[in-house]
Amino acid sequence: IEGLRVKGKPAFSVQYHPEASPGPHDARYLFDEFVHMLAESTGR
Repeated sequence: IEGLRVKGKPAFSVQYHPEASPGPHDARYLFDEFVHMLAESTGR
């Protein structure tokens, strides 16, 4: 398992080895999703 998401809750988790897929933007989508969840939970 490399990640999980909690259905109905603003929660997710990932675990992986960055050296397996190098690059400065490989995990950017995770940060985008995190910011999106924060905005939804605060009504912004």
